[in-house]
Amino acid sequence: MNKREFVGIFRVRLFEAMQDRGLNQSELSRATGVDRSTLSQLLAQDNLRVPRADTIAALAGVLQVSTDWLLGLSQDSRHGAEILRQSFEVAPHEPSPADSNLKRWYEEAAGLKIRYVPALLPDIVKTDRVLEYEYGEVAERPVSRAKEQAQFHRDFIRGPDNDLEICMPRQALESFSRGEGLWREFDAEARDEQVDVMISTLEELYPSVRLYLFDARRRYSVPYTIFGARRAAMYVGQMYFAFTTTEYVRILVRHFDDLVRYADVQAHAVVDYLRALAPAGPTK
Repeated sequence: MNKREFVGIFRVRLFEAMQDRGLNQSELSRATGVDRSTLSQLLAQDNLRVPRADTIAALAGVLQVSTDWLLGLSQDSRHGAEILRQSFEVAPHEPSPADSNLKRWYEEAAGLKIRYVPALLPDIVKTDRVLEYEYGEVAERPVSRAKEQAQFHRDFIRGPDNDLEICMPRQALESFSRGEGLWREFDAEARDEQVDVMISTLEELYPSVRLYLFDARRRYSVPYTIFGARRAAMYVGQMYFAFTTTEYVRILVRHFDDLVRYADVQAHAVVDYLRALAPAGPTK
């Protein structure tokens, strides 16, 4: 499912649920606390905006439907404690030295295949300078905590029988190498260092760690991690949507396998691809 399809399903189901409950936009806005202009945008035919996690949760609660149904991950619109308890949980970042939710999920999946679409660069290859740049201004996640989590991931994947597949847009690495977008103010030397560390890490850990690069113009994905066949967690910023029912996990496994199938750069060729990236050049 691409971004346009995802948003389209959400829009149709949101409108259907509003009709079923007999609520207009003004009434739904008052009941949920979601701004009316936001609702108008989400219901617009030309909208491509992905709704925030707290918005989805608020709408599902008032409309008495499941969040899975709103997101197009289920054909069952039932909403209730039983469904939420058995198949879905919202897991916020916790104020502990490391992300305890993620750590627990990884440990439960020891020895199983883990599939991972990162938000930016994969945690296991990030240098301290990249983590400091990414999290230096993020109050919810101090740099020290981000470094601890990245180290946990590196230590975990070196464990016996652990297996990690990573799939990310090829353009994300190209933009990083050139210092574009988010990385415009990140030092060129530090970018080159990060690419070198990524090369050495992938060479060391292959084939236990395999990185695939897909074309973002042909495929779209939100950040998520699949822990064996037990759980899938989508990262939406300061929280995770975690699915535990087999049906939902399988849906995301199929999506991930589709990204791998149509990857422009397969895992065995990624190191050569990274070496061929143009020199970073001066930071603008």
